[in-house]
Parts: sequence; C-alpha cells; structure tokens
Amino acid sequence: MLQAVLDDIHVPRVDPGRGRPRPDAVLADRGYATTVIRRDLRKRGIVAVIPEERDSIAALKRKGSTGGRPPVFDAPAYKGRNVIKRAFALAKQWRGPATRHDKLAAVYRGAIVV
Repeated sequence: MLQAVLDDIHVPRVDPGRGRPRPDAVLADRGYATTVIRRDLRKRGIVAVIPEERDSIAALKRKGSTGGRPPVFDAPAYKGRNVIKRAFALAKQWRGPATRHDKLAAVYRGAIVV
C-alpha cells in the first residue's frame, strides 16, 4: 500500500505552482522497516526515517562486519512523528466526527479541519 500512497501524494508549495510529487522524508514505525520499502524510497529519492527492528539489529551484530552497514536513522526527525500520532488520536476520540451526526459534507469536513 505504501507505493499507492506515495503515488497520490502532492506536497504543496509555499510559492505559487504545482505541488511536488515527492516528500523530503517518510517517517514510519518499525512495521515499515523492510528492505523492499527502504529500496523503493531510496529509488524515489526519499529519506526513510524508520527505526530498524530489534531482531534485525541483533542479526547485524551477530554477523559482524559481513552483516553490512545498518541504515541511517534520524532520531530528532522521528521524534516529530509523535506530534502527528497524538493529533490523529485526538481526532479519533472526538465524538462529533466519529458518530457522523452532521448531515452536510461541508460541516463534517469543517469539523475535521478544525
């Protein structure tokens, strides 16, 4: 699904013009720490800010120098992911959009935007 989501992303520009089709980085949790996803992001020129799984780190250490270099991880950028997760959790707990009592789509969308 990640490839389909990345194909639909358009990052808006500050100045006038069309949105660019690729983000600077993808912040994801350990569930997306696969070789296929990392390879696809690298091919698209997107930085992957994904922590490595614990068992993968242990396997690399066991192999020693033949295990290869572990992927680079930007911890300060990953901490910003917490803000987004909390915002989504807050929106999910709000009963207004959850029960969908609003009859008009514009009112429902306004609630989500707020």
